[in-house]
Parts: sequence; C-alpha cells; structure tokens
Amino acid sequence: MWRHSSENVGVSNIRYFSRHKGEILLTCCDDGRLYLWNANSAKHLATVRGHSGPVKSCVFSSDGELFASASHDRTVRIWSRSSTECTHILTGHSGSVETVSFSPDGQWLVSGGWDNRALIWRVQSGEMLEDLRGHTAAVQSSAFSSDSQFVATGSWDRTVRVWKLHGEKEVVTLQGHLGNVACVCFSVSGMLASGSWDGTVRVWLPTRHACLFVLGGCERVWVRSLAFSKDGLVLASTAEGDMVRIWDVTTGVCLKRLQGHKDSAYGCVFTPEGKLLTSGSEQLDVQEDEENNTEERSERWGSLHTGLDSKDDSLQRV
Repeated sequence: MWRHSSENVGVSNIRYFSRHKGEILLTCCDDGRLYLWNANSAKHLATVRGHSGPVKSCVFSSDGELFASASHDRTVRIWSRSSTECTHILTGHSGSVETVSFSPDGQWLVSGGWDNRALIWRVQSGEMLEDLRGHTAAVQSSAFSSDSQFVATGSWDRTVRVWKLHGEKEVVTLQGHLGNVACVCFSVSGMLASGSWDGTVRVWLPTRHACLFVLGGCERVWVRSLAFSKDGLVLASTAEGDMVRIWDVTTGVCLKRLQGHKDSAYGCVFTPEGKLLTSGSEQLDVQEDEENNTEERSERWGSLHTGLDSKDDSLQRV
C-alpha cells in the first residue's frame, strides 16, 4: 500500500499563512477577474479587477505576499495580497500572455504568450531584464527550477526549452511530444515534467537532455496541469475527463486515479506542507443542492489513500 509523503477557469497556488491559520486559493477566469478563497471553508475572500481581457494564468509568490496574473489583454500584473492592489503593470508582449511564474526566491517573474517569447522581469521594480527567443509558436507554460537558476518553457511548437538565467545562455531543447506542451514543472531534485495535448506526461533530466519516462498516452486527452509533491517523489496530473492521476516518478507507475469531478480537471496543486492536493474543474462540477450555485468547484483530496489503486499499463520507458 502506497503512503503519501510529507479554459475559462484556471487554478493556481495555495499558500499557508500562519496569521490566518488557513490556506488561500487563487483562481482566475475569462471574465477578466481573479478570485481569492479560503480553501478550508470555501469562503470567497476577494474579487480582484484590473485586466481588460480574460485572465489566462495566475500564481502566488513563494512567500505569499504577492500574486501575478497574465491576460489576453497582453499585460502581466503584480498584486499585493494584503491590499489586493496592483503594484506593477508589465507591458512587453505583443499578444495574449498565456503563462506567468514566480521564481522561488521571489526576485524574478517569467511570462510567455502568443508572440512566441518568454520575458524575464524583476519583481521589485517591474523592469524587463531578458527576452528569451527561440520557440516557433506560442509559449503556453513556464516554471522556474527550485534554485531559481533555470526556467522551463513549454510551447505550441511541441518542445520544452530550459534556459539558464544570468549567465551563458545555453538552451536545452527537449523534443518528443507530439502535441502542444500545456504545462511544465520542476521537482526539488531538478527533474522536469511536461504535459501535452498528445495525452502524455514526460519526465526529464534536463541537464542530461534525457527523458526518463513517458506517462500515459493510451487516451488522446489533453494534459492540462502538473504538480510535484514537496519531496519530488510524487507527481499529480490532470487531463480531460474526470481523472486526477498520481504518479511515482521513481518508477513511472500510476499509483492512484482520483475520481470525483464531473467534468475535465483543469488544475492541480499540492499545499506547501504536502498533505493536501487540490484540483479544479469547469462548471459541470456544480452541485444542484449548493445554496450559492457556484460555477466552479475545487475538489480537496484530504487523503490520497482513497481512490482507485492502479498499476497503469500505459507506462512507456525511454
């Protein structure tokens, strides 16, 4: 028995704040707004307005003091969590901005979009520092390594690129996906996972230009979100359909398939302490007996021991 170690809605980070004794969930929507929630009580805390177009991505900084958003209006905004006021409006993209990510050290921000570029920004000043070019199609996903020295970008050109910041610009290009790369994430140990519209998740050692595992692929579904556990040994993935899958990245085996959503799961994230996994889906998750008739629902998996055990035969070793 495995035991867990310690497009109109997007779901982002949960952050724990000791003063509030609870987790805060950040979501974004095609209505141009961001929403802050108490993840324990599901209480709506604040609605944040400012973008003039759909918000495509949102993320908390590692200390939880700031959050950032990327929009179809071609801007990135940085916000104060405490006041929900916008501190910087970042302009530089010439098309919709699809992804935004903070570096773990809180100093840098990366954004990517339809102009095929990834831009690096200084968080404190809002100054653009680097313009990363090389993708031949839209940049849809991004993530920093745990040491904030590398950034990965996933593109509609079906590649993942890993860029070294603040030094020689050697770029690692990872190829193998047969569809747009919709999500990327680093583990604490330096592994990189990428999810694609081809229905697969690839786990890489980017420093060796090596693909360790190809996860899934039996069903042609879009992989929409990935999240490593705190120790980097477990990977969660969401895709079209109602499944959230839990993978052992040391073996490539699917350990659990968590069911509960009534529609495609769009996002997933582990809480910082690693005890909870939250996933979000579209409006078909509405429960008819809910008094507030909410149009989206987050499924909080308090225990990963429940669900379906699986030795998924779709594993491919590379």
